[in-house]
Amino acid sequence: MPPTQTAPGQASGANAAPATPSRRELNKAATRQAITDAALQLLRSKGPGNFTVEDIADAAAISRRTFFNYFSSTEAALAAVTHGFLDHALAQFRLRPADEPILESARAALIQLADPMTVAPMAELYTLAQSNPQLNRSELEAWDHCTAEIIDAARERFAQTPGAEFDELYLRALAGSLISCGKAAMDVWFARCGGSLTPESLSILRQLLIDSMSLLGSGFARPARPRASTMANNSTATPFADRL
Repeated sequence: MPPTQTAPGQASGANAAPATPSRRELNKAATRQAITDAALQLLRSKGPGNFTVEDIADAAAISRRTFFNYFSSTEAALAAVTHGFLDHALAQFRLRPADEPILESARAALIQLADPMTVAPMAELYTLAQSNPQLNRSELEAWDHCTAEIIDAARERFAQTPGAEFDELYLRALAGSLISCGKAAMDVWFARCGGSLTPESLSILRQLLIDSMSLLGSGFARPARPRASTMANNSTATPFADRL
């Protein structure tokens, strides 16, 4: 059978619609989510370091063995909250046009997560992790995981673009910069809002994440106005130096 032709400008390859997950995949995703939800609830009620794998398994109505089929530790189960947000943003990134500059795609992906409550679980976990070094390390590992995912997604773009030059240093430096900007936005939000999870506070966090991408894209040109102090118009374009 000949390959399917796509119209000009139409997404293809990594930008095509994902296949419908099987029932088995859906069941696995539901179990994974139940474990993560149980771990986060125990973190809220008991605090960091005050519950075990067995506690999470009981709360999720699964066996200890099943827990370890999905996660290696309580911290890993909690870090999945951050993985979830970052993977969701990355999924939006992969849907962007293959010829769009990477930084524009990153900013647009965050804008697509229009509901500020989408950042609530990650923001809550970030706040709770501040008092627990081991949990904080797991959080950092989740961000590092996303760095690798960004590199993979960018490689897919290079593969889709005929004649595009692949620069490993550029790619790794850009992915690391994207993640560093995300971390900076989290730090500024926590310092500014003290971990508040009100809709207003989460709107500030979302806007800080978007603004951090704009700063990177403009080559860190000094901002002409305070950022993320209000709900800025997300459709306002910022000049981007990155053109890949």
